[in-house]
Amino acid sequence: MRFRSLGVLLLLLAFWLTPQRAPAPLIYRPGEGWTYESEGGGKWRRNRAKDQLEVAQEAFDGKKFNTAIKAAKRVVAVWPLSDYAPRAQYLLGRAYEERGRAERAFKAYQTLIERFPKIDNYEEILKRQFDIATLYLNGKWFYLWGVIPAGPDRDKTVDMYEKLIRSGPYSTVAPEAQMNIGTAREKQREWMLAVRAYERAADRYHDQAKVAAEALYRAGMAHLQEAEEAEYDQSAAVRAINSFTDFIALFPEEPRVPEAKQHITDLYRVRADGSYRIARYYEKKRRLDGAVVYYAEVVDLYTRLVNEPDAPRVQEARRRISEINARRAKSSGGSVPATPVPAPAGTNAVPASPTPPSTPAAK
Repeated sequence: MRFRSLGVLLLLLAFWLTPQRAPAPLIYRPGEGWTYESEGGGKWRRNRAKDQLEVAQEAFDGKKFNTAIKAAKRVVAVWPLSDYAPRAQYLLGRAYEERGRAERAFKAYQTLIERFPKIDNYEEILKRQFDIATLYLNGKWFYLWGVIPAGPDRDKTVDMYEKLIRSGPYSTVAPEAQMNIGTAREKQREWMLAVRAYERAADRYHDQAKVAAEALYRAGMAHLQEAEEAEYDQSAAVRAINSFTDFIALFPEEPRVPEAKQHITDLYRVRADGSYRIARYYEKKRRLDGAVVYYAEVVDLYTRLVNEPDAPRVQEARRRISEINARRAKSSGGSVPATPVPAPAGTNAVPASPTPPSTPAAK
């Protein structure tokens, strides 16, 4: 019995040590990386670049995109300087697109135009990159390592558009790509970055009137958004007014000129309301001289620029100036001269906008 057990053991050991053929689904090859291959799956490999490209093309046409990706990668890795490498790199991007791997497709196209800048379908590749970037602009999620959802990323989207523009600054899609950078920054509420993007579009594509007009108008709108969020900073409203004024001067026949004029009027209201808040801040801090200066500016802006001399804000500013004057007179026994209340529109007593003191940083 003991000898039988020893024999069985030796038999099993011999079987274990004998080389066996087994499938290896994950295979690593230098220059190609890891690939998954079922048993017999290496049939797609060829020994010539031309033949390997044909395999990639046939697989792509047959919607076998995994095989197309492997075959195209092999052409580029093994024969990078061959005449077949550009087409293989293009097929790699197309196969990634078809599989829904948009970010990988974009990178494949970027590699293509960087390595082979004289490729015939250069414009088509830029258009494909533009469409991919726009998917992400509209909310498509990025994925870490192609697996873990990372959500939308406006900075990565902007980077895509910027790479596209560097590759083809005067291509057919470049102007809209530059405008979309501004849109991405607006989605981040990064108003100044948005303005810079739009101003760059207006400057770079000034010979395209439609693009330049749209860019200037959007720059004004971004400044407008910034001004509406700024509680004390008056400079944002001034910048917005300047942008819309430039738009009107450069494109007087543009259909949105009336809208731009209305925005300017609204921005003067925004400035006046900001001056009112600053005046209230100074009044609460008992800095009455500064309060009067800003209340007077409220009256001036509404009267001279908004053309609403009887607006409730104007009446409130006048009332507060009168109250401050009365308090001053009472505390000084009448020895301090009262600050004149700005006169209504239509008289010669409307003051110019005063030079304001330092703007407070907080309420």
